[in-house]
Amino acid sequence: MPNVQFPNLYDNRKSDETMSQKPRIVITRRMTHAVMERARREFDAFIPDDDRMDGEAVLAKLEELNAEGLFFTSGTKLDAKTIARLPNSMRIAATCSVGYDHIDLAAAKARGLVVTNTPDVLTNATADLAFMLILCASRRAFEYERTMRQGWGRYYGMSEMLGIDVSNKTLGIIGMGRIGKAVARRARGFDMKVLYHNRKQATEAGEATYVANLHDMLKQADVVSLNLPAAPGGAPILDRAALVAMKPGAVVVNTARGSLIDEAALYEGLTNGRLYAAGLDVMAGEPNFDKRFAALNNVFLTPHMGSATVEARTAMGGKCLDNLAAVLSGGAPIDPV
Repeated sequence: MPNVQFPNLYDNRKSDETMSQKPRIVITRRMTHAVMERARREFDAFIPDDDRMDGEAVLAKLEELNAEGLFFTSGTKLDAKTIARLPNSMRIAATCSVGYDHIDLAAAKARGLVVTNTPDVLTNATADLAFMLILCASRRAFEYERTMRQGWGRYYGMSEMLGIDVSNKTLGIIGMGRIGKAVARRARGFDMKVLYHNRKQATEAGEATYVANLHDMLKQADVVSLNLPAAPGGAPILDRAALVAMKPGAVVVNTARGSLIDEAALYEGLTNGRLYAAGLDVMAGEPNFDKRFAALNNVFLTPHMGSATVEARTAMGGKCLDNLAAVLSGGAPIDPV
């Protein structure tokens, strides 16, 4: 991309008179230009110079500024100990994410801290990435791209480097919420039969078929997409038994949470030939993930980028600011968790 120069919107200096009239918030990560511009206009906002604020730095800045609100991402953990150390001025923590497994909600409630998230606005971006992973894993995109980077040099034979079709296959979706439904809509464009497993039968699921038993669905699905929140306690829904129950030669795609898959069992399935491939945007222990997956030709990896479009990130940041503005002006949160 061209090196576009924007005016410096990150200078935190403001007159005392202006600052006193605006709600005081700390933003832990730099956001899109539009979000930062609005934050500086409507709030007395601390905006970091880079994206390396750890938990201690966040707490220190909240205390220093006697801040009333926190705009943060899943990279900042609000566990019980951290919440207990928040300054008394803190009233709202607005996470710039749909998921909130990085927050101890019981501790937040006991502290009287309002917690909000950003539903709806990242649905399409995440569903697009999920389908990109389905296609890239199925069609060996990593190997093709690597071949070109290494200079190509010869034509492949008619039986070499073959992927598998996505069209007319069966997609099994685990978690038929907003993103799951959006993935299902995209699948219809590829003439896929869509099955789904959910805690209960979903409304407005279109032509997708509900399967109450997870293993029954896994036995039928050529592609399995995880689109659900992390399970309480972090237990994987695709545990060893579930992965063994999958249809031989299936493709696994995860744009939800790394903890949803037993990665040791997944690695085993990808290396012993039982599973065809995987497309993974999220992994356990990220960003320090199990590097063995990076060495596999049949795994297509992205670094937790489901919502990484200008449009989605701007809308997510806008929702955070909307919630902060609502609560800090004495109103109710728009997207309470």
